[in-house]
Amino acid sequence: MKRREFITLVAGAAAWPLAARAQQPAMPTVGLVNAGSPESAAYRTSAFRQGLSETGYVEGRNVTIEYRWAEGHYDRAPELVADLVRRRVAVIATPGDTAAALAAKAATSTIPIVFGVGQDPVKLGLVASLARPGGNATGVNFFIAELAAKRLGLLREMVPHAARVAALLNPANAANAEATLRDLQTASRATGLQIHVLNASSRGEIDAAFATLAREKVDALFVSGDGFFNSRRVHWPCLPSATRFRRFIRCATMPRSAG
Repeated sequence: MKRREFITLVAGAAAWPLAARAQQPAMPTVGLVNAGSPESAAYRTSAFRQGLSETGYVEGRNVTIEYRWAEGHYDRAPELVADLVRRRVAVIATPGDTAAALAAKAATSTIPIVFGVGQDPVKLGLVASLARPGGNATGVNFFIAELAAKRLGLLREMVPHAARVAALLNPANAANAEATLRDLQTASRATGLQIHVLNASSRGEIDAAFATLAREKVDALFVSGDGFFNSRRVHWPCLPSATRFRRFIRCATMPRSAG
């Protein structure tokens, strides 16, 4: 599903409560939860506003957007979502943030939720089925986990003599990390690659991971698609041990736009 279709879902969900609840303000409020920071997600936020405007909703004119930033701390998702629920927003949008989508689903059964997740939303418990989501949640599956094996294959083509590949995962984003590791392990058995798992949930742990890369002398680096890693990607080339991995970082990370 393209970005415009995703925004159309958000706009439609924002209009839904207006007809159902007379006490809703004339100008609907969209609660947007992002795993990163305003700086790291600036291009996504700009695209979000543009998509809304293409469906007739212009921020400050006929819609208000309440922004909530997790700054890479996935454990803050329940707190951020709870604040939006208290403010009785018209819709909660969680594009690219599985933790926020799950927190929103747990926090409310009445406010519409439009999610964007990298795993199967049925397995995550967000919807009853793909054909008939039911409940108050709908959205997009970006198939990030399903692409892990494909990305590993592309990395192998780039570095045909690679034998050991480091996989950088964020355990704080448990659902994504577990799905990515599971698919990598399956793919590695087929390709004969050895997977060396590195975990990082903070800037300091990223530094430590790169120090390990240099010490262990792995052949390539696979970075899982993760909001925290995306928000810290500009810092990586500054690390002393990052030089030999720069091209792998650029090619192994997820693209800047999900559609």
